[in-house]
Amino acid sequence: MNQLKRHADFGGSRGPVILAIMDGVGIGGGDVGDMVSRAATPNLDWLAENSLFAKLKAHGRAVGMPSNADMGNSEVGHNAIGSGRVYDQGALLVQNAVRSGEVFEGDTWKQMVERVLQTGGTFHFIGLLSDGNVHSHIDILLAMLNRCQAEQVKKVRVHILLDGRDVPPQSAQVYIAQLEEHLASINKTPGFDYRIASGGGRLYITMDRYGADWPMVKRGWDVHVKGVGRPFASAQQAVEALRADDPGVVDQDLKEFVIVEDGKPVGPIVDGDSVVLFNYRGDRAIELARAFDEPDLDTFDRGPIPDVLFAGMMEYDSDQKIPKHFLVSPPAIEETLTEYLVESGIRQLAVSETQKYGHVTYFFNGNRSGKFSEELEDYVEIKSDHVPFNQRPWMKAAEITDVVIDSLKNHRHDFIRTNLPNGDMVGHTGDLLAVEISVEAVDLCVGRMIEAVRDVGGVLIVTADHGNADEMYSLDESGNPKRDEQGDFCIKTSHTLNPVPCYIYAVGQEGQFRLSESSQLGISSLAATILECLGFEPPDSFEPSIVTITES
Repeated sequence: MNQLKRHADFGGSRGPVILAIMDGVGIGGGDVGDMVSRAATPNLDWLAENSLFAKLKAHGRAVGMPSNADMGNSEVGHNAIGSGRVYDQGALLVQNAVRSGEVFEGDTWKQMVERVLQTGGTFHFIGLLSDGNVHSHIDILLAMLNRCQAEQVKKVRVHILLDGRDVPPQSAQVYIAQLEEHLASINKTPGFDYRIASGGGRLYITMDRYGADWPMVKRGWDVHVKGVGRPFASAQQAVEALRADDPGVVDQDLKEFVIVEDGKPVGPIVDGDSVVLFNYRGDRAIELARAFDEPDLDTFDRGPIPDVLFAGMMEYDSDQKIPKHFLVSPPAIEETLTEYLVESGIRQLAVSETQKYGHVTYFFNGNRSGKFSEELEDYVEIKSDHVPFNQRPWMKAAEITDVVIDSLKNHRHDFIRTNLPNGDMVGHTGDLLAVEISVEAVDLCVGRMIEAVRDVGGVLIVTADHGNADEMYSLDESGNPKRDEQGDFCIKTSHTLNPVPCYIYAVGQEGQFRLSESSQLGISSLAATILECLGFEPPDSFEPSIVTITES
């Protein structure tokens, strides 16, 4: 890998370049559910009038998803921003591998089938049950169930994680009904026994990330593996009862349940079984994978660990080899922005709170754990609060901004990247007032960054990785907010298909840059933009810059 070449027409910003990613803050339609436009955002409004402004694509093919009907997310978004290119991502890789049958020809799948055929054990599937296509897709699960049937696997159990985050907030029963119908069709063949065994909301059990809440993983382990939890005769009955207990609860927060028959759980995981975690996104899959793979893990009491063959849908962390077995290889992302900057001697800072810390480090660096240079890179993690995000919608934005401003004042770094998670994490709660406050908290922090950059010089790039807070009501085909049977607007908690803003504020160098004439750029163009602001020629492999340098 070669060092970057200095730009022929621009020697670089007179101060640091700061990339501030406002997670989940897209450009909505300005309707009643667009909490970005409804929030008081004087600092973003100022940037719109006093800086270069562009709209960037952050979904679909622009970030490597299967189609333009697929929303973006923070993982693929940070991959695209940090790599400067667009790679086919997990959803598309898995979809293609399953459709072609390639996944079933691999050694891992064959070993898993052979194991249960030899032991007479059960083949288990654990994962998010929806068609959100962010962490998983129900069609992938159904295809694997069909393959198990074709290979004469007689006993299968499915452990479902309920979504309500990437899909409508109370849609679990739709997906449960679809799965139950599919299982029933397989069970019509004599000798086959395919059933749902356990479940719960994705933010109550199993799908923690970055070690923020290991008790969540323990609750999942207890229901999936041990079969210990509130008993029900069916998943539909479980959801109905849990909603009766708390009518306003969204699917992601539903408590754990176990399906029982004759007083016994129908699907605990025991010696001789095979287990697939069919989520393909890594951040919320790593901890459960570690629980199955690491005998010395001490983050929670697992009790006796069953002797099973465990595999992830993908390799969730290629550096740490998590999990040991997987069905589909992740994209190979090399020569990222960070790596180029390290090779060129650029001092860098990555900072966020726990919820998005891995995004400005691991995902930004092409799914790579660890640093390229201990000398040139500093990582700062602000610990996230253990409370529902709508109760503290300001989250740790102020503390993150403190770190950024301290670096600016003390001239510690040449390039700073940060993620302000509020618009995304609070947006997923569906609490509109909290979402509005979250956007205002982000705007306040952007204002502080503007002032700090004015003091020291430099370039502030404010953008987002995808939308969320910009569309808090589902829209109909005409683009108007939908209403339910009671006449209330239908809350939306998922990401959006909207473009995201990009503001480029160059202190004292406003005439040095002009916007690219292209209107089709995506967030992958941010890497080349950052390099040009630093005074480097972007590599030919990078997507084109958002700006054009004018001759000095």
